[in-house]
Amino acid sequence: MNVFHSVQAFKSTQKTIVTLGTFDGMHIGHQAILNKLKLQKKIYGYQTVVLTFFPHPRMVLKTDTQISLLNTIDERIALIDSFGIDSLVVQEFTQEFANLSAEEFVKNILVDQFNIGKIIIGYDHRFGKNRSADIHDLIEFGNKYHFDVEQISAEELNDVSVSSTKIRNALTNGDVALAKTYLGYPYMVTGKVVTGKQLGRTIGYPTANIQVAEDYKLIPAIGVYVVSVTVKGVNYYGMLSIGTNPTVGGTEKTIEVFIFDFNDTIYNEDISVQFLTKIRNEEHFPSIDVLIEALKNDETFSRNYISTL
Repeated sequence: MNVFHSVQAFKSTQKTIVTLGTFDGMHIGHQAILNKLKLQKKIYGYQTVVLTFFPHPRMVLKTDTQISLLNTIDERIALIDSFGIDSLVVQEFTQEFANLSAEEFVKNILVDQFNIGKIIIGYDHRFGKNRSADIHDLIEFGNKYHFDVEQISAEELNDVSVSSTKIRNALTNGDVALAKTYLGYPYMVTGKVVTGKQLGRTIGYPTANIQVAEDYKLIPAIGVYVVSVTVKGVNYYGMLSIGTNPTVGGTEKTIEVFIFDFNDTIYNEDISVQFLTKIRNEEHFPSIDVLIEALKNDETFSRNYISTL
């Protein structure tokens, strides 16, 4: 997949079939759109193009509210790439871009830059300055500038019945299993292994402390989880804690993973964890011995769960 970091960087001499959106989470609804895009390519022979935006438009237009994203931009690119799309255009979303009128967006970008032959879009999609235009306007533009418009019906979207908001809510509640159902794959967090207090190694559970660079990345609720872990391209399983470690007097929230059957030193390595299911909430145990017993129970639960996969 070819990746372009502005609409100006992408100019096609071939006809294209386009879809656009933020695609945060790349959930099963997004996947259905990309599969439809690829199917239409076989019919028309057009090149497939996905136009996405970063930062998220709400980060620019609604600065008084914060939004956590399901994917970093690198994760989003990798997920879209896995669908075999020909080209991805990542446009920086700015106030200037938001001020484009609907027709300026269609004529200057879709027609002149993308050489659009067809667009696939949701029936409820709105675009242009102040989100003033809808699917009916897009169809009129298609007639004017000679490209086809295919809308994804309310029935199709309702059949999927999933949204990035639903996924965020599930993760905020610690329900990573439900999030996996919506996404079609386990929720993932990637970060660098940094030095922690190294208390885990003193009780038989050495952990890798994960530092996530992107402050907009949504971290699931505090608790203990069964995870799969990717280190240097190799997959392992483990159990992961998000919390403050109250039993040992911790106050700062950390992400720590105990990787099963793993002894390598991996400081400063980038690792990814995929959340499979939640084990329990974080607890303040009365003693270290009780904490160790709980960790043993967590490990037993995790290994039993993994054996069913």
